[in-house]
Amino acid sequence: MAAKEKTTSKLTLLPLVLMIFTSVFGFTNMPRSFYLMGYGAIPWYLLSGITFFLPYAFMLAEYGAAFKNKKGGIYSWMEESIGPKYAFIGTFMWYASYVVWMVNVASAIWIPLSNSIFGKDTTSTWTLFGLSSTQTLGLLGMVWIILVTFIASKGLDKITKVTSIGGTAVALLNIVLLVGALFVLAANHGHFAQPILSAQSFIKSPNHSYGTPIAMLSFIVFALFAYGGIEAVGGLVDRTEKAEVVFPKAVTISAIIIAIAYSLGIFLIGIFINWNHVLASNNVNMANVAYIVMQNLGYQVGHGLGLNEVSALTLGAWVARLVGLSMFLALTGAFFTLIYAPLKQMIEGTPAELWPGKMSEVKNGMPLNAMWIQCLVVIVMIFIVSFGGQAASAFFNKLVLMTNVAMTIPCMFISGAYAAFKKKTDIAKPFVVFKSYKSALLVTIIVTFTVGFANFFTIIQPATQGDLQSTIWMISGPVFFTVVAFWMYHRYEKKKKIHQPLPKYAAK
Repeated sequence: MAAKEKTTSKLTLLPLVLMIFTSVFGFTNMPRSFYLMGYGAIPWYLLSGITFFLPYAFMLAEYGAAFKNKKGGIYSWMEESIGPKYAFIGTFMWYASYVVWMVNVASAIWIPLSNSIFGKDTTSTWTLFGLSSTQTLGLLGMVWIILVTFIASKGLDKITKVTSIGGTAVALLNIVLLVGALFVLAANHGHFAQPILSAQSFIKSPNHSYGTPIAMLSFIVFALFAYGGIEAVGGLVDRTEKAEVVFPKAVTISAIIIAIAYSLGIFLIGIFINWNHVLASNNVNMANVAYIVMQNLGYQVGHGLGLNEVSALTLGAWVARLVGLSMFLALTGAFFTLIYAPLKQMIEGTPAELWPGKMSEVKNGMPLNAMWIQCLVVIVMIFIVSFGGQAASAFFNKLVLMTNVAMTIPCMFISGAYAAFKKKTDIAKPFVVFKSYKSALLVTIIVTFTVGFANFFTIIQPATQGDLQSTIWMISGPVFFTVVAFWMYHRYEKKKKIHQPLPKYAAK
């Protein structure tokens, strides 16, 4: 027993930093950010690291340490801090963000597949049964979600081993980016493809869509989304040696490394990508920009090696194939995990009476009935989005925006509950970063405001440019799932006849 405790509590500084880094850092965030803001993305990543990533990670660490024996995850955190209704709505929004993620990825996963086969994104030319490319990708997405749900429902979750293969390949892409960019810089005698003219280059975006102050402020949500995944950090506290010293140090080091890594990656892209020459095309969107950027890197490396035009293009296509295969494997593995893991955690963590019919049943470790209902919801959302008459570029941009907003809103619920958590003296807190209630309240306000501020400007930005439809889409997902959560909890309260106790002054 003692040996076991020793084994599980020996997570030291370096392994912890690596675990945080691998769970947070996402390769595609860099080319997407360069596409939207150019070098101007860098200050927003640094600012978001200070105002969001670092304090939010500390919050999760405190939650994780206090509720390490609770089964319900974030539901338990919020229920104990504020109450069951708040906890359920926040948890349901967290789960809903994965539903929106599935809608996005089910349609976008064909882009890395196309790159792995053809060396470029050909999805804009795909057509089935006389449908447009957008509708074709939507149809393929519907087939994909049905197939994945069917396979996962059989308990064949061993396919998630693909995740580790894809994760390793994606990690190698960062090395390819670093070495390739430095080689191109040397080959071009220190000349940058995207010139740095003045400090304005780190503020003003070359993308005219992000040229206004509101659009620039809306970019914060992309930086926040890039820091996503730190929810896993909270569960590592009890496995850390000398957690009160090592954990805050690891989180601080990780935040600095991740913020610098993102900033450096965006900076490196400017070495071999000229925004106006490569990214200004209508065929470039947030779903395929990573492949276009890396294909261009291979092309520029080929020129640096003295290859002729055809050979340089071939090298670029093979780099795009590497990116495509890596991302396809990583997304496939992630899909097979996320098709059931968030749903299972939410169902097992919340009261069974909340779920209609047999939704809460878990067979062979899988919430089968709930998974098929989830499948139907995703299919309906894909159908509505893909058959709405949008061009492919606008279609994928809309999906990415919907995902970013949906996946950052739950952070507001978790951070919003933090001050109440700190105020409750009956909750044992073995790990504390923010010592006083005032400091906890200040951090709660800063983090919640940062996420709310970013989402507000992200949501209104398209409307200010006449694109009211994108604004409506970004609002519709979270609003729909909030209404569903309220309805489910109201039904639960009615069923169990649960009523809040009257205030003392009204008890007479």
